[in-house]
Amino acid sequence: MRISGGEAKGIQLKTLPRRSIRPTTNLVRQAIFSILENTTDNWCRVLDLCAGSGALGIEALSRKAEWVDFVDNRRSCCDIIKQNLQKIKGLHQANIYCCNANKAVSFLDNSYGIVFIDPPYSDPYTNGLLTNLSKSKLLERNSAIILCHGNRFPLASNYDGLHLTNQRRYGDTYISIYRKED
Repeated sequence: MRISGGEAKGIQLKTLPRRSIRPTTNLVRQAIFSILENTTDNWCRVLDLCAGSGALGIEALSRKAEWVDFVDNRRSCCDIIKQNLQKIKGLHQANIYCCNANKAVSFLDNSYGIVFIDPPYSDPYTNGLLTNLSKSKLLERNSAIILCHGNRFPLASNYDGLHLTNQRRYGDTYISIYRKED
C-alpha cells in the first residue's frame, strides 16, 4: 500500500498481515481525499480512530494536515503506525494512543477538523462510537467525520448534531461522511 498524494506520494506503507487487518484500499483513500479537498478547509488537526496501519492519517499528513492523533487498541498496529510515521519523517507531527477508540474520545482534549473512523466491519459498536463522538468536545462546527464501514450494521443519518452529508459505496466498503452542526 502506497501513499497516493501529497509530499510523501509513492512511499510504501507497512501493514499487518491481511488476516489481522483490512487496510483501506488506494481507490477508497483517493475517493476520501478527493471529497475532503473539495469540501473541507480545516486541516490543522486530524484524528484517526481505529487507525490500523495509520494510512488515512498518514495520507492526511502527506497532503496538508498539520497534526494527527492516531488511536488503535492493538499494540501491533501502534508499532506499525510509528514505523510508517518514521518512513515519512512525520513523528514530530503526531501522537499515537494505544487504547480503545471510545476511551480516547473520553480523554482527548483537542478539537479536530477531520476525524477518520475505520473500524473492523464486524464491529457492532460503531453507532456507540459515533454517539460518544457527537457528545464530546472533540468536534468543532463543520468538522468532517469520515467513516469507512461495511453494510452489516445500520447507521443513523443523525447523531446528536452529526448529520450524514454524503455516502458512497466502493465494492463492500461504504464511506459515510458526517458533519458537525450547531
